[in-house]
This record gives sequence, C-alpha cells and structure tokens, in this order.
Amino acid sequence: MPQIQHYVLFPNHDNGMRLYQELKAMGIRATIAPTPRSASKCCGISLLVQEQDIDAIKSCIEEHQIEILKFAAIERDVNSRRDKYC
Repeated sequence: MPQIQHYVLFPNHDNGMRLYQELKAMGIRATIAPTPRSASKCCGISLLVQEQDIDAIKSCIEEHQIEILKFAAIERDVNSRRDKYC
C-alpha cells in the first residue's frame, strides 16, 4: 500500500519559515523538507505535515496571511537500493 506524504509548497523560503514558526507555536508538528520535484520546481523549501493537521494549517495560513503555492499529496518514494553501490 503506497504511503502518501503531505507537503505545503511556498513561493519563497520566507513564507515557509513564517508558517513553520506559527505552526510550532500552535503545537502542530511540521518538518522543513526539500520540495519534491514532482510537486514543484519553484522554491526549494516545503513543509512536510500530517494529513489530520491540514484544516488547522489552512486556518493558520489564512489568519496570518501567509502566501503558499499549494498543498501537495505525494506518494512516498521508497527505494531500498538507493545509495547502495555494491
């Protein structure tokens, strides 16, 4: 069964860091991550978030007027042979 990861994508890193700080203050877990190239070729920063937190994150974005590009749900790319050369 594929695992889906949820990302918040931004037009620049400033907005990503602002949202990260606001979510941290609210106690919502988010991880700063590189933007998956399958989702966007723009800003290199995104936030990896839990699906159950998306509604609260949308409220936070609206309340603090933080600009985002979109939310993206991406299938997790698990390759057990990655970085193995023998």
